[in-house]
Amino acid sequence: MAEKKTHNIVAASSGETTTGKKVQAAKPVGNSTGLRIGAIILWIVAIGMEVCAVLVLTGKLSLSFMPALWQLILFIVLDLACVIIGSQLWKKANHISPVSEKNKVKFWLWNNMGLIVCVAAFVPFIILLLKNKELDKKTKAIAVVVAIIALLIGGVSSYDWNPVSLEQKEAAVEALGDGSVYWAPFGKVYHTHEDCSALNQTETLTVGSVEEAIAANRTRLCSFCARQDDITGVVTDEAAD
Repeated sequence: MAEKKTHNIVAASSGETTTGKKVQAAKPVGNSTGLRIGAIILWIVAIGMEVCAVLVLTGKLSLSFMPALWQLILFIVLDLACVIIGSQLWKKANHISPVSEKNKVKFWLWNNMGLIVCVAAFVPFIILLLKNKELDKKTKAIAVVVAIIALLIGGVSSYDWNPVSLEQKEAAVEALGDGSVYWAPFGKVYHTHEDCSALNQTETLTVGSVEEAIAANRTRLCSFCARQDDITGVVTDEAAD
C-alpha cells in the first residue's frame, strides 16, 4: 500500500513557474466510455475497409475510375487510418479508466485490443492476397508489400507500450492526494517538483492532477521526485529500467 505523503506543490493553471518555465494547465481527463465507443466504431469501419479490399480482390467491387492496384492501396490506407485512430482512442480510455492487473492475460488483452483488431484487419486480407492467382505478379507483389507494411505500422502504433493498471493508478492517487504534478511535452513521467533536475532541458511544462497526468500517458512518477518526497508504493521510471 502506498504511503500518502504531503509536499509543497501549488496547483496552477497557466503562466510561469517559480523557475521561469512556461506552464499550461492539463486538458480535462475526458470520458472513457465515449472514447471506447469511438474506437469500436472506427474499428468496425476498418474491418469494412478490409472487406472492400477483399471485394476488389475478388472482382465483386470495382471503382471504374481507378486501377485495381490503386483501389487496393486506397482501402488498405483507409483501413490503417481507422485502426490507428481507434487504437489511440482505446489507449486513452484505458489510461482514464484502467483495468486491474490481477488477471495478467485479461490485462494484456484489454490494453492491446487495438493490436488484436489490427491483426484481424490485415492478416486475412494478406492471406487471401497471397492465395490469389488471378492478379498479375506486379500488382500482387506491390499489394502484398503495402499490406504487410500497413500491418506492421498499425501493430506498432496500436500496441500499448506504457500501460497502466487500476492498482497503479489508485496507489498514485493515494500517495499524492490533491497535489499538482508536472510533466514535459515529450516526457513519459510526471514530477512532483517543477525544479526537478530531470526537467532542466524543458522550457514548457504542463501542470495538473495525477489523474490528468496518467490520462496524458505519463503513468510513472519521476524517481528523483519520489526520493525527494519520500514517496513509496508508486511505480516510478526507475522501476521501468
